[in-house]
Amino acid sequence: MDNQTTKIALFKGTRIRKTLHNNEWWFVVEDVVLALMDSSNPKQYIQRMKYRDPELAKGYVQIVHTLDILTEGGIQKMNCANTEGIFRIIQSIPSPKAEPFKRWLAKVGYERVQEIENPELATKRTRMLYKLKGYPEEWIEKRMRGIAIREELTDEWQKRGAQEQKDYEILTAEISKATFGVTPSEYKDLKGLKRENLRDHMDDFELIFTMLGERSTTEIHRIDNSKGVPKLKKDAERGGKIAGTARKALEHEIGRSVVSKENYLPKRRGGKRIK
Repeated sequence: MDNQTTKIALFKGTRIRKTLHNNEWWFVVEDVVLALMDSSNPKQYIQRMKYRDPELAKGYVQIVHTLDILTEGGIQKMNCANTEGIFRIIQSIPSPKAEPFKRWLAKVGYERVQEIENPELATKRTRMLYKLKGYPEEWIEKRMRGIAIREELTDEWQKRGAQEQKDYEILTAEISKATFGVTPSEYKDLKGLKRENLRDHMDDFELIFTMLGERSTTEIHRIDNSKGVPKLKKDAERGGKIAGTARKALEHEIGRSVVSKENYLPKRRGGKRIK
């Protein structure tokens, strides 16, 4: 796998996933289309767009590359384009948001240059995004720590034999099942989430036990010097059980379930977050 890292950028409230590839940002094409057109089916819109613009269709394979995007379910192959490629695609999208998006894209590209020179800027920007979205400082601290623990774990998985998207999905699901009794997809259904990041909708306890399960798994990998997905899967279950046992003990003491339906989605009226 190339040296990549997946981040989330926001354009007028719409998330744009981007991945670092060859020291520049590559953006998920479907996310860009969704941001500009509010299309319910971006894949279909892209096909129509190529049909309307034969020149774009002819050069599409040179503009768009399939890259690994890290999602909460694991790594997925997604169509991405760099800043230059996105500018070309935007030319075929009749949207009043196109010009503001171009300015936003140029700014994001410049920020990446800054982040290469000073990696702390990326962390600061992530913190600021959460703050602007209304999350409390205490929650942000836990979320940022959780991101670091997750990255540490996925680095271990990559070094120890997890390469395919399904490997990351399986390992993540094992930890989640042992920790919370549900897989990430089941957890998202419980919280009423669709494209949203599950962990952005966890409360303090949910984040803490997620971190405990993943950090425990990382430590088990290192102690056992685990290799190969079957062994990593067993470790993931063991790490998750450590967090699951702690969760059940807490639930016994506080008299309620840690696993919650609540989320940080805006209410339909008033725009306030629920928790």
